[in-house]
Amino acid sequence: MNGIHDLGGMHGMGAVITEPDEPPFHHEWERRAFSLFASLFVGGYFNVDMFRHAIERMNPAHYLEESYYEHWMHAFETLLLEKGVITREELAGKVAAVPASAETPVLRSDMVQAVVNTGASARVNAEVSARFRVGDQVRAKNLNPVGHTRLPRYARGKIGTIEIDHGVFVTPDTVAHGLGEHPQHVYSVRFAATELWGADAPPKDTVRIDLWDDYLEAL
Repeated sequence: MNGIHDLGGMHGMGAVITEPDEPPFHHEWERRAFSLFASLFVGGYFNVDMFRHAIERMNPAHYLEESYYEHWMHAFETLLLEKGVITREELAGKVAAVPASAETPVLRSDMVQAVVNTGASARVNAEVSARFRVGDQVRAKNLNPVGHTRLPRYARGKIGTIEIDHGVFVTPDTVAHGLGEHPQHVYSVRFAATELWGADAPPKDTVRIDLWDDYLEAL
């Protein structure tokens, strides 16, 4: 979506600070937040694009101030409240939580490794024609959606070349809003760094972005 949440390609954010021997988690609550994603995903409470869109709806100031796993917690709370899974009173600890029904899918210990390592593929077995072929030059559309999209702002209106046709996948822009899978081809598109950021970018550098059919137009 448009907004501070789309940080890709932006200047002025300062140097990337690295931490020697950085641990996977700095606090125990972060470890628990990580496990919550897999548990809630398997429970069917949201898909990955609903999760991303929930983060994108954070107050911009809070988004910049809060840590990575605080973003996750915001998304969990937002989605579970919107779907009626929990109430604000339960979230605030004012009333006892109502247990999930016995029919709710749960993350079993034998499922953890596969879910954490591979997640769930968005690839679908649908007969959909590809609009482009490897080698085609394309332009990323200049779209400015209100909702979720995987077309980064820095690539809009820029010209690139189709490198790979990955096959058919669900469309993030629709599944994030519960509007169906809308299956279409996804391509790896190669952009020159100078095309994306101008003459000051390293002239030999390229960036490859996975983009859906709906994001692209022929030249």
